[in-house]
Amino acid sequence: MGGMIMKKIMFNDEFRLTQAVLDGRKTMTRRICKYDRPDESWDIVFPVFESKDYDSKGNLISPLLGAFGWKNKDGDFTGWNNPLYKFCEVVAIAQNYRDSGYSPDSLDRHPKDLSVRGLMKDSAGWNNKMFVKSYACKHHIKITNVKIERLQDISDEDCLKEGIVKQEVISDESPLIYAYDAFLNGESGYFASQWFKSPKEAFAVLIDKVSGKGTWESNPFVFAYEFVLVD
Repeated sequence: MGGMIMKKIMFNDEFRLTQAVLDGRKTMTRRICKYDRPDESWDIVFPVFESKDYDSKGNLISPLLGAFGWKNKDGDFTGWNNPLYKFCEVVAIAQNYRDSGYSPDSLDRHPKDLSVRGLMKDSAGWNNKMFVKSYACKHHIKITNVKIERLQDISDEDCLKEGIVKQEVISDESPLIYAYDAFLNGESGYFASQWFKSPKEAFAVLIDKVSGKGTWESNPFVFAYEFVLVD
């Protein structure tokens, strides 16, 4: 990557989304754009690239690759919404050292003071993945597609790619078969705190829990990243 530091991506652990990625059940994630459309009078605009934005092989190398913004008739501009993760980019999955399988008695991978290198179990990253550097993450994803859309335009298929679980065994008594936090409970099948009639209903509740109450209703523009698990 030409000396660039690999990025890392955070998934919500309270609702088992990191584990859903590692299990291969979650292959998409939506991230809210910084600048939403102020109103319907604002038009979408894209960067205009020049020759300096391409390398010798004709590949677009501008940092604004995939960016967009909003502009009105008076020339006012919101600023660029720039996707944090690019097509074909490999990104580290953030996990704390404990969940990553590091030995608690091994030396700290990233001590604050290099002259005092303590043990993993005593490091800030042992329980908090915010303090774990990307190079210490053991799992990675590769971005295979990036698209822009309104949050509520998500399809049922994409809801399932976001990690919404469909119950395979359906009783005649209940049509509620989709959940955002379902997990296999031994031979008893899937267990969830709540079941829904459609994948979109389940995703709407999930996004409000992850991104804040009212997120689904506000229907912001999002970058929808699709990815595959690399390791």
